[in-house]
Amino acid sequence: MTVHQLNELLLICSLVLLIAVAAVRISSRSGLPSLLLYLGIGVAIGQDGIGNVAFDNAELTQVIGYAALVVILAEGGLGTKWKEIKPALPAAVVLSTLGVAVSVGITAAAAHYLVDLEWRQALIIGAVVSSTDAAAVFSVLRKVPLPSRVTGVLEAESGFNDAPVVILVVAFSTVGHADAWYLLVGEIALELAIGAAVGLAVGFVGAYGLRHVALPASGLYPIAVMAIAVVAYAAGAMAHGSGFLAVYLASMVLGNAKLPHAPANRGFAEGLGWIAQIGMFVLLGLLVTPHELVRDFWPAIVIGLVLTVVARPMEVFASLLPFRIPWREQALMSWAGLRGAVPIILATIPMVSGIEGSERIFNIVFVLVVVYTLIQGPTLPWLARALELRDPTEAADLGIESAPLERLRGHLLSVAIPQGSKMHGVEVAELRLPAGAAVTLVVREDKSFVPSPATVLRRGDELLVVATDPVRDSAERRLRAVGQGGKLAGWLGTGGATAAGAPEAHEGSFRNPFRRTSG
Repeated sequence: MTVHQLNELLLICSLVLLIAVAAVRISSRSGLPSLLLYLGIGVAIGQDGIGNVAFDNAELTQVIGYAALVVILAEGGLGTKWKEIKPALPAAVVLSTLGVAVSVGITAAAAHYLVDLEWRQALIIGAVVSSTDAAAVFSVLRKVPLPSRVTGVLEAESGFNDAPVVILVVAFSTVGHADAWYLLVGEIALELAIGAAVGLAVGFVGAYGLRHVALPASGLYPIAVMAIAVVAYAAGAMAHGSGFLAVYLASMVLGNAKLPHAPANRGFAEGLGWIAQIGMFVLLGLLVTPHELVRDFWPAIVIGLVLTVVARPMEVFASLLPFRIPWREQALMSWAGLRGAVPIILATIPMVSGIEGSERIFNIVFVLVVVYTLIQGPTLPWLARALELRDPTEAADLGIESAPLERLRGHLLSVAIPQGSKMHGVEVAELRLPAGAAVTLVVREDKSFVPSPATVLRRGDELLVVATDPVRDSAERRLRAVGQGGKLAGWLGTGGATAAGAPEAHEGSFRNPFRRTSG
């Protein structure tokens, strides 16, 4: 490649990226998942489009798709809050295993008997479309506050079900006779167990290292976090386990470990996630040939209809029956099973394996994802309102960023008070921070000032809190407790410093945060 060709390629990539970023704004206003716009960009510049770019390298698409999926799962894991996902974890695990089996069976039967596909092709399609996509779900629900149990189940399911689905698709796409079902179940269980063990181990070791080793520049922390997530995927895959489950669990551990510069870490991962999604969807749009989609349009509609109104509700009902989840929440979860990036990526596996009819499988999955995302995405907020599942009273969590002060053996906490936080109206003295922590600065409406103990905090304020190393965790727990429960947090049962094992909240345990201390 010459320098001139490289310049042209960089120009084209930059223009596509700028167009895709503008598409984010359009999707946020219209309520449509952004994946549809990115796919549209790829189709527009591909074959039969205005660019007429001929691209048919399914193997390259699969490799890039896997890499993008690792980044997307890492970003999703970093943003997963353990306190929300913990109560929903058992239900999400059952939904991601037993539920996937129910969905695959019903969808494959429909593809075989209604569309007349061979059993191998039907099973591949059933497995491919059984994976849900968190980015697609929450991109249209971000403005609708839902109960934490619903969001926890949906988020955990989308992070967990990729792993068993990938194993199923690879097994069904293997040339030759497939293994017996009980061998396949054992293989799935073993790979998931290995992936979970590797992911948790890498996550805890990585979190320990980042908390105890001060890096020379703050910009290195986000890079280190993403590097640890990629290590988890590679280690899990090399150990013959599920690399996708490993990267999600490792990222979830890192995201909940209160690392230095945590908001910056999540912001960096979110930016990489957007780039991964944009590149992946544009490439998938290039791979498809639009005029070939016409003959597979109605088969895709039929399979998608069975998946949406039969397989997904049966999957949710069978999986959540032991957990006694109300029917309204089950109804929303049934409709919220959006398909996004993963199914289209997985549809390239049979193409690379040379399975007969793999091009048709890819076309059916492509049409199914586009059509039903177009239908389900914009209607999800409406359904949440109709089922009266909005929860506007839930207090918003604080955004707290920690920067280690190595030489001073302390930490500088940057605290943002969001809308809905119960820290609004609380005086500085009423924060009752532990000894060794103090509010040193308040930024309000672009003006900064040193607060007094009687300063009343407001929503939109940003606080700078200095904490010594021994009380850094208890200070953050106390701040989050006040943000959730107000000035009486701790006395009214809201967890805080005392709940977390810090000193008891009697006289002398907390002090005026502006009184000078020695040493």
